[in-house]
Amino acid sequence: MDSIADFLTRLRNALAARHKEVVVTHTRLKYEIARVLMEEGFISNFRVEGEGWKKQIVISLKYLEDGSSVIRGVERVSRQSRRFYVGCDELPRVMGGLGVAILSTPAGIITDREARRRRVGGEILCKVW
Repeated sequence: MDSIADFLTRLRNALAARHKEVVVTHTRLKYEIARVLMEEGFISNFRVEGEGWKKQIVISLKYLEDGSSVIRGVERVSRQSRRFYVGCDELPRVMGGLGVAILSTPAGIITDREARRRRVGGEILCKVW
């Protein structure tokens, strides 16, 4: 099973149900994706609970004053069956720059803007807008 796709689906379902928080199992990759989402302002906060193999990430979702979600859409790009790698000159712009693509690069898990600034390419994990 694709753990990143599961993470994004749980996030999407929690937003559709208007939950305040969503809980996912902890991995370093999910932790880094949550960090990027918080830095970009898509979620309000996240924390790690538990120890050892029982660790979980609790993500506090962010909504606008009218009750709509800050995250309008989430899409998994690179899958286990089809990896999607790009060079620094081929990085996509999500929603004309309003969204972000989250990449796994030699410099770590970063956004497409940061990858352009650092001139690195990598695997596009997902797009968020």
